[in-house]
Amino acid sequence: MRDTRESRLLLVLLVAIAFALITVDIRGGEDSPVDGARRGAATVFGPIEDGMSAAVDPVGNAVSAIRDSGERHDRLAGLEKENAALKAKLGSDDRNRSRLTQLDKMLKLGGAGQYGIKGAEVIAIGAAQGFSWTVTIDVGANDGIKRDMTVLNGDGLVGRVTTVGPDTATVLLANDPDFTVGTRMEASDELGFASGQGDRPLRVELLNSKAEIKKGDRLVTFGSQSDKPFVPGVPVGVVSRVDPSGGGLTRILYVTPYVSFTKLDVVGVVVQAPKKDPRDTVLPAKPKPTPTPTVTVTVTPSANAQVDGQTQPEQ
Repeated sequence: MRDTRESRLLLVLLVAIAFALITVDIRGGEDSPVDGARRGAATVFGPIEDGMSAAVDPVGNAVSAIRDSGERHDRLAGLEKENAALKAKLGSDDRNRSRLTQLDKMLKLGGAGQYGIKGAEVIAIGAAQGFSWTVTIDVGANDGIKRDMTVLNGDGLVGRVTTVGPDTATVLLANDPDFTVGTRMEASDELGFASGQGDRPLRVELLNSKAEIKKGDRLVTFGSQSDKPFVPGVPVGVVSRVDPSGGGLTRILYVTPYVSFTKLDVVGVVVQAPKKDPRDTVLPAKPKPTPTPTVTVTVTPSANAQVDGQTQPEQ
């Protein structure tokens, strides 16, 4: 068809009729005058649409499969995440049980010594260089912590506070070479000074060079004036070796500390000293000695026993 004036008018007329039919159909709804024609068209073209749908179903199914696969992957990832969280929770529970045990032990020690304790957690260790043995705890000035307060745990003396920040504090451990604490021997009350030696036993100088000391004897802190930096009665350790007395003014002992300084976790800062020196009452109960089994040997004379140097024959 050539582009003439008549053809353009016909095209405009057809477009106008189409818009009019669309308007009538929309306004008429189910009673639309063109509803019958639409149904007829559906009858004619429906099978063709079904065939087209069947032709494209594999593609649709593939897309659905990919979507379902993604959902399954997400579910699997979610389950793996839940399992990881469960494992972490179990590990956390084990750790919490350990911490509760440590805390309970520390509170019992605090109760025995009548110490007012602020519980804390070790969150960092000091640099290994320079033989410095320090840890950082998660309490500070905002928690009432001050410099030169005694730090302990459920086993005994940990150290003393040296630096205090708003929410953290640094503790110098009792095994640091710059650490010194006054000590008192259990029962005998012999006084001395214990110094740290890193990963070796504490070195203790007793003021009495002739004191009767033996392996297994125990020590506690003597205490300081105004209870700073040390409160009295905190368990220090057990004598592991005694140097022979050489006629000096002091006597040297080597003491294995109660506290394991490489396994610190829950500790307590003594914020209130006891009204009375607990002396030896905070020390743990002494282990009961293991009985040594005795062996009885019975000698049975042989048949050819000697009498007066002569062998007697069997009867």
